[in-house]
Amino acid sequence: MGKGAETRERILDQAVRLASRDGLEGLTIGTLSAELGLSKSGLFSHFGSKDELQLQVLQAAVERFEVEVIRPALAAPRGEPRIRALFERWLTWVNALDSPGGCILIAASVELDDRPGPQRDFLVQSHRARVAALAKAARIAVEAGHFRADFDPEQFAFDFYAITLGYHDSNRLLRDPRAEERARNLFERLLASCRP
Repeated sequence: MGKGAETRERILDQAVRLASRDGLEGLTIGTLSAELGLSKSGLFSHFGSKDELQLQVLQAAVERFEVEVIRPALAAPRGEPRIRALFERWLTWVNALDSPGGCILIAASVELDDRPGPQRDFLVQSHRARVAALAKAARIAVEAGHFRADFDPEQFAFDFYAITLGYHDSNRLLRDPRAEERARNLFERLLASCRP
């Protein structure tokens, strides 16, 4: 990796952390330059605009989610063990220390849900891909004989994702000390409802 690529990676790391804490709208080239001790013109040369900076931050966050949650979980045995690995890694992602404001993808979905543009389009596409991956994992669990043949994989993906959203809200916003316990209990009930 060249020096320019290393600098860009360092900028994106800090930008993802700031966006986690301050939201995408709170992320500006000025704020980022102050945090990194770099000139605004230097940052502008990497991103060109605030919109491009926001889009690249979302792209970096989605790539990190893939690297930290999806790919390692795919190494688990097919079926229920893989679904459990996805859940465990997802909870770890929500609690990551390098995301002081929680999951940037959840925060951005609230921030961008009614705002058209390339940032929202990208986020919608990546969200659909995550939910499709969950549904695929559920279909594989049927093939492995871990889940009933007559259950709905898309509903399973919706329910799984709803648990992670509820956990994020209860843990981050409400500071519920039992948030993780409640999420795990609900996840176990979801799995039990899917088994033959």
